[in-house]
Amino acid sequence: MSAEDSPLASLFSRFPLTFPIPTPLTHPHLISASDLSTEEDLLHNPDNLRSWLSYITQLKQRISANEPDKPEQPSPEELLLGPLSTHVSREGLQQLTLVYERALAIFPTSFKLWRGYYNMRQSYVLGDLTPAAKTARTQHAKRGSGFKTNVRELLEAAEEANEWIGGLDGIVGYEEWRSLIATGERMIACLSHLPVPWLLHLSVLFHPKCPATFKRTYARRTFDRALRTLPPSLHGRVWGLYLRWAEMIGGEAGERVWRRFLKVDASLTERHITYLLDSTPPRPLAASKYLLSLARRAAKNLYSSLEGKSPYQLFVDFLELVERYADEVGMDEEQTLELKATKQAVVDEISKSDQEDAPAPTEEPASIHGRLIRIAGPPVPVEQGKIFKPKDAISAKKGPEELPYDEDTDPSNSRLLDVEGIVERDGLEVYKDQAGRLWTGLATYWIKRGEFDRATATFERGLAAVVTIRDFTQIFDAYAEFSETMISTLMDAIADEDNLADEEFDAEETEKELDERMKKFEELMDRRPFILNEVLLRRNPNEVVEWEKRIALFGDDDEKVVETYVKALDTINPRKATGPLYPLYVNFAKFYEEGGSKDPESGEPRNEPDLKQARKILERAAKVPYKSVDELAEVWCEWAELELRNENYDEAIRLMQRATTIPRDPKKINFYDESLSPQQRLFKSLKIWSFYSDLEESIGSVETTKVVYDKIMELKIANAQVIVNYAAFLEENKYFEESFKVYERGIELFHPSVAFEIWNIYLSKFVKRYGGKKLERARDLFEQALENCPPKFCKPIYLLYGKLEEEHGLAKRAMGIYDRACATVQDSDKFDMFTIYIAKATANFGLPATRPIYERALESLPDKQTSEMCKRFARMERKLGEIDRARAIYAHASQFCDPRVDAEFWEEWNLFEVDTGSEDTFREMLRIKRAVQAAFNTETSFIAAQTAAAAKGAEKPTDTAKDAADPMAAMERDLSGSGTGTTKKTGGPAFVASTLKNQNAHGIDQAEDEGEGEVANPDAIEMDEDEF
Repeated sequence: MSAEDSPLASLFSRFPLTFPIPTPLTHPHLISASDLSTEEDLLHNPDNLRSWLSYITQLKQRISANEPDKPEQPSPEELLLGPLSTHVSREGLQQLTLVYERALAIFPTSFKLWRGYYNMRQSYVLGDLTPAAKTARTQHAKRGSGFKTNVRELLEAAEEANEWIGGLDGIVGYEEWRSLIATGERMIACLSHLPVPWLLHLSVLFHPKCPATFKRTYARRTFDRALRTLPPSLHGRVWGLYLRWAEMIGGEAGERVWRRFLKVDASLTERHITYLLDSTPPRPLAASKYLLSLARRAAKNLYSSLEGKSPYQLFVDFLELVERYADEVGMDEEQTLELKATKQAVVDEISKSDQEDAPAPTEEPASIHGRLIRIAGPPVPVEQGKIFKPKDAISAKKGPEELPYDEDTDPSNSRLLDVEGIVERDGLEVYKDQAGRLWTGLATYWIKRGEFDRATATFERGLAAVVTIRDFTQIFDAYAEFSETMISTLMDAIADEDNLADEEFDAEETEKELDERMKKFEELMDRRPFILNEVLLRRNPNEVVEWEKRIALFGDDDEKVVETYVKALDTINPRKATGPLYPLYVNFAKFYEEGGSKDPESGEPRNEPDLKQARKILERAAKVPYKSVDELAEVWCEWAELELRNENYDEAIRLMQRATTIPRDPKKINFYDESLSPQQRLFKSLKIWSFYSDLEESIGSVETTKVVYDKIMELKIANAQVIVNYAAFLEENKYFEESFKVYERGIELFHPSVAFEIWNIYLSKFVKRYGGKKLERARDLFEQALENCPPKFCKPIYLLYGKLEEEHGLAKRAMGIYDRACATVQDSDKFDMFTIYIAKATANFGLPATRPIYERALESLPDKQTSEMCKRFARMERKLGEIDRARAIYAHASQFCDPRVDAEFWEEWNLFEVDTGSEDTFREMLRIKRAVQAAFNTETSFIAAQTAAAAKGAEKPTDTAKDAADPMAAMERDLSGSGTGTTKKTGGPAFVASTLKNQNAHGIDQAEDEGEGEVANPDAIEMDEDEF
């Protein structure tokens, strides 16, 4: 069979179907007899667009009706020809093309005609859209105008909406494809100002069977023409398809399209980065440069991530990308060092030339008509009537500008990245609180490149630069893990028999490297506490505690200890020191005093004590401007103790005299004035004066000690403890009267709340010393003490005063003192005071003498304590046989005792009546109890309690609910018997007879209640007729 007679040639010969445009002359079958009436109508009225559209619809329906059913399994011919595989579809295409072309000749700018025509041509060439694509296009058509200008959504829509089933093969039907493209060109030529024709024409280029001739260069130029033709407001609709086409084409052409768009709108950069990394092969260098550009622009507030990432997160993404593709993205160690040296040389040259060319600063007067003009800077000469703003003026500043060009952020540049320099400039200098992650990322980059020595150096640099525990832990853990991995790898290499058999494997060199790695790893573990301490000191070099910890870390290394002490004292700013600074000087001096560290075997110092050097250190410490005077006082005290430990007693005294030197006008110096140095305020420090006084008491004389204490009191810095110590010292040395004078001087200095304590000690000492020998003087002292003493503190003084009168004076005066005390002390102490008063009166004058005291107590005490006092009063009267008085007292106290709370009081009264009363008195007690109960029932708390109890009750209340409703009736029921009257209880009094037979919850006879039908009174007292 010849090539002309082959099936493929037969398929080729069928096309093109629509070029040239079919006419009735070339294809007589295009107009059937049934269409003659329509044709005649169109000839008479060709300007009626509706008639043309009706004719087209009629043809489509006829063609669709004549179209045969599609087989389930398409033949090879149907796969190649797609919708044009049948004769009916091919003739239908020609018929529709003829009608559309005739209509467009009359209406060349009709958008409706062109869209229908081109969609029809597409349906025969491209095939049918997939169901998903149809659904996507329907949903997109319903969305608003915001969707039509959102490039990101249009890009995603382009992926979903451009999928077809079948279609004409691009090789067999090339001529038909070419005719379709030509028709699209004619359409956009007539409707170039509308975006939809462009989009319809461009969507053809996404078909997988589109000929290669149109898929690349033609498509790119058509997209460019659309962007040049349409206004900028419609460019977003084109860019959505253009970017999708760029991703489909890939390669350099697609990348250039993306770069063009990202210069205009960088919002889709992150999507493009993902595409670059997912493409085959991946392009990590361009992706990393895009990411670096985003991180830099985001740090300058020039970019906002659509995914909500912060500038730091973008930079970390860049770092992770660099770690993943270390060989493809970054420079090696040699290139990095060379680039760094070149940059440093350029910087040095520029700075040198700037210093040589810098002119001497001169200022020229600037004025207009003799008046000075100055705007945001020094005076500058200006022209007549013109004022220029300097570049750095606030009002002259413009909005944010784009970053300058940099090869590191240019994706089109193939130069590898200086990862180390980028991390240092854009990472460590900007995100200082995330140093740990950045250092470990940089070290991981070098590890991925196989530059292990550079990675080790990076870890060391990171440990020497971080200032937080978190960053230190992060770097150190990564460093330790890297070291362990290297050691395990070398050990595995040595243990591998295949390596031992390999002649190129140097076992000795590997073992040597392994030993070095293990040694460095052990040193790293030993250095950990030192490195951690350095981190804390970098964060705060004025942290005294951390310096002390560092000194302790060196242990027995005396040279390092001394070096650290010196460095600490030179580094710490006394005014900014965290924590007290003086211990550092004191411990340094003790280090020399003790001769350094001790030998662990013998326990003896390794060096001779150096007191001279210790004194020099303390002398320096005494001149340091501490934050508080107390620190300076501690230094002087420690210095004096050093002299005492070495038995230089006179020197210790001289040091204290030197430290406590009083200036000429001490009143002008305020101890709390922070503007003055601690050295100027030291003489008013009570701490150093207290040490001085203790020192004089120990090794000085009585006179010198008295002088020190007198100076303390003259400076008015003494506290109560100093007064007590001074008086105790004089007392020990038999200066009793002088000690009493010290107490009196101290009392004048302090507030009554403090003076009370001194009075307490003073009076106790005086009474102990003289007893009743100087009674009048003692009485005067007590009166003075009580004169201004607040009620809160006067109770102990009254008790001491009364005891004095009892032992050495008159009982009557003692009673008078106790009487005064009961009226003077605070309310919380009155009950105890009355108790003591009653006990003393009973002991001295008998029980009858206490009645007026009890009566007065009942008038003065609060209600709660009054009831207790009444019980005691009643017991006393009962002892005296005054039963009626006792009963009256119980009746008086009952008004303060709630039966629900003070059950003990009512029980006691009940027992009293059982023992001493009669039936009338017992009933009177019960009546009073009910009255008191009723009075307390008006309280809000009890009403709330009753409401809660009622809410918990049911329709038939239980016995507990009945008792809660009327406690008095329940008590009478308990005393009289059960509700049926058949059983008697044994706890009640024998003489009380019950008349209630069947009682309800309120204690009322149910028989009477039912017979009379009256409302029962729960508080009614039931009495027999015989009782009237």
